[in-house]
Amino acid sequence: MHPELEIQLIAIIVSLACSLLGVFLVLRGMTMMADAITHTILLGIVVAFFATENLASPFLIVGAALMGVFTVWLTELLHQTRLLAKDASIGVVFPLLFSIAIILISRYAGSVHLDTDSVLLGELAFAPFERMVIFGMDIGAQGIYSMGIILIINLIFILLFYKELKLATFDAVLAAALGFSPVILHYALMTLVSITAVGAFEAVGSILVVAFIVGPPVTAYLLTNELKKMLWISSIVGVIDSIVGFQLAMFLDVSIAGMIAVIIGITFLLVFIFSPKKGLIQAVRQRNRQKKELAYRLKMERIK
Repeated sequence: MHPELEIQLIAIIVSLACSLLGVFLVLRGMTMMADAITHTILLGIVVAFFATENLASPFLIVGAALMGVFTVWLTELLHQTRLLAKDASIGVVFPLLFSIAIILISRYAGSVHLDTDSVLLGELAFAPFERMVIFGMDIGAQGIYSMGIILIINLIFILLFYKELKLATFDAVLAAALGFSPVILHYALMTLVSITAVGAFEAVGSILVVAFIVGPPVTAYLLTNELKKMLWISSIVGVIDSIVGFQLAMFLDVSIAGMIAVIIGITFLLVFIFSPKKGLIQAVRQRNRQKKELAYRLKMERIK
């Protein structure tokens, strides 16, 4: 398979894996938590590396997933004290855990290929260099298979627990009353977010992971009020942004991850302005219409 095709395929798979989970984070008002998780799981990777001394160990993914869950738990623990708002809790936990990871890397892993620049920025252009070899046969870029498996897991989770996720997202109290466990679903979702983020780290970096988790779902949210349609639109927007961003990056000879993130932002802004249901133009028109109606009512009351 041609390297450019592999890069494009990895970008598409990552966009799907992230945007599907991102829909539920957006609806739950937890988009900042995604940013926190994609940074704090670096500490889980570092701790797991110190334990195994092997960057290829699967325990790095386990450590990252556990750290993601720990981030959520610690944030909610602070929030439940009612002394801090949710965003303030994230603002305390996120820098603390991420800074610990940076200190550990700079102090004890200076000679190891594990640095904050590669994690934060990533570079899709290097993804084809990591090959998947089975019985001496090269079957393609490793990122295609690792992210493909994660995408399948995310899809299975959403398909199996769609009703429960929908109910817990919109009415957690009713979900608990019907026998579902919103807490278990919540932590299962956060665990998948952590696994997805660490799986996409080496290929795209956390900045693009956050862009995929937040951008397409928020764009879809401005276009529909139905969960199923939102999942579909989010996925389609993520794929289109990946393709357009990649092609522009090749044409302009710039960072692929950076250009895709820019296209995600531009797509959101266009929908934010021109969305027929929730767009800025529509909001201004509706506000002007309400002002005219109010003025007309006041005028009629004065006449009476």
